[in-house]
Amino acid sequence: MEGVLIIGAGAAGSVTAQKCAMNRDVFKRIHLASRRLASCEAVAKRCVTPIEISQVDADNVAETVALINRVKPDLVINMALPYQDLPIMDACLEAGVHYMDTANYEPRDVAKFEYSWQWKYQDRFADKGIMAILGCGFDPGQSNIYCAYAQEFLFDTIETIDIIDCNDGSHGKAFATNFNPEINLREVTQRGKYWKNGEWIDIDPLSISAMIDYPEVGPRKSYLIYHEEEESLVENIKGLKQIRFWMTFSDNYIKHLEVLQNVGMTRIDPVMYKGNPVIPMEFLKELLPPPSSLGEGYTGRTSIGCIFTGTKDGKPKRAMIYNVCHHEHAFKETGAQAVSYTTGVPPVVGAMMLFDGSWKKPGGVYNVEQLPPKPFMDEIGKQGLPWHVRELEMDEQAELFAVET
Repeated sequence: MEGVLIIGAGAAGSVTAQKCAMNRDVFKRIHLASRRLASCEAVAKRCVTPIEISQVDADNVAETVALINRVKPDLVINMALPYQDLPIMDACLEAGVHYMDTANYEPRDVAKFEYSWQWKYQDRFADKGIMAILGCGFDPGQSNIYCAYAQEFLFDTIETIDIIDCNDGSHGKAFATNFNPEINLREVTQRGKYWKNGEWIDIDPLSISAMIDYPEVGPRKSYLIYHEEEESLVENIKGLKQIRFWMTFSDNYIKHLEVLQNVGMTRIDPVMYKGNPVIPMEFLKELLPPPSSLGEGYTGRTSIGCIFTGTKDGKPKRAMIYNVCHHEHAFKETGAQAVSYTTGVPPVVGAMMLFDGSWKKPGGVYNVEQLPPKPFMDEIGKQGLPWHVRELEMDEQAELFAVET
């Protein structure tokens, strides 16, 4: 296996293409496709070795199948929008090619993040003898693999998981989102939930917060939101009693978000304007700075990881696995900020795992925590996202969530 087709030339897709081009010993053939050919051309100029490019409408299954048949990749990496997951999966099925993405499918007209649509493809991928690898970004993705690694090597039983995600950086804009505005704002404004004692507990958006002490950053106010990896981890981490996802948002972000919600700019249903239907969220996206433009001058870092409690050898155990990524370092290497970098690097390592056989499984649909974690963990640091394990004392665990409200 040596050929990869990357669909999507946004900020994270650019990182994925560039990192593949840095690893030509693995990726002999690299092809990048996007709706806008100019975006592919800009990415190709940044790649340290030549890549091929094409224009494609990923919503059009027949068009994507034709591209796959022409390029003949061994794997399609979907770095497009989550709206396009199912059409690209359909194209991979028709063409008989492995599939990988970084975020679960979401319909355009419903803010509903869940894996149910993609899990239904299990039998079709199994019958074709090809793999669909879901959620191979950072969170979901590397965070899931941290959980699988902790389950296999650090704990006998994991009882609780807290996934913590902090962007302690400054892009200098009045308001901007670090990844696609439609996805980012829909994710934050949907109702929150977390899993505890066998059931999902629904909460109002951004209604629960805590001061969390992030490695190399310090205490930052964090909000409990729902994130898709919780859904698969509940299924795949044995003995789990609770899982939560926390993310930082600045006061400035929250202020702008409240105003945008109050005036209807985060709506995803069409409104009529001068006789034409307009979706406010899509219009807002056109007004905001594109995530790919944020890298230059971005300062600070991201700090993302998982906090675990459980048992080992019959004794209570607490530990954290985390990564810290600097915006300046990410920009120097790829021209992207750290949020795009942490999303774009893991699928490159996931592709390596598939190509060298480390993730070879019978055909079917897999979330990344169902695949061997150690080979991935051995490689991901070499590709720019080193990880650290920190053992926690009982009182230290409590201090991580100092001021929960």
